[in-house]
Amino acid sequence: MFIDPERLEVRLREEFGGTTDQSRVVVRQAVDLADSGAYESDVGTALTNEIVLEELADAPEGTPPERWNWWIGSLELAYGGYGRFDIRQYRK
Repeated sequence: MFIDPERLEVRLREEFGGTTDQSRVVVRQAVDLADSGAYESDVGTALTNEIVLEELADAPEGTPPERWNWWIGSLELAYGGYGRFDIRQYRK
């Protein structure tokens, strides 16, 4: 696995703020996405912490989950099948 969950959680808060719970839910989804192999299959490269952070930085604004959902929405439009990685509810 190319996602380092503990490091990603810290970096999400450093880069985008939000709560610990918000960062943790994004990390869980990132690990699930990496484990699924969908991103690697569609994009041709393994999902890493740096890719997640770069993609979330492109989002217009928001908390880590809001930025995650923006990115997942982009992947859904481009490739399909990413809706299952959307964050529907999280504690603030």
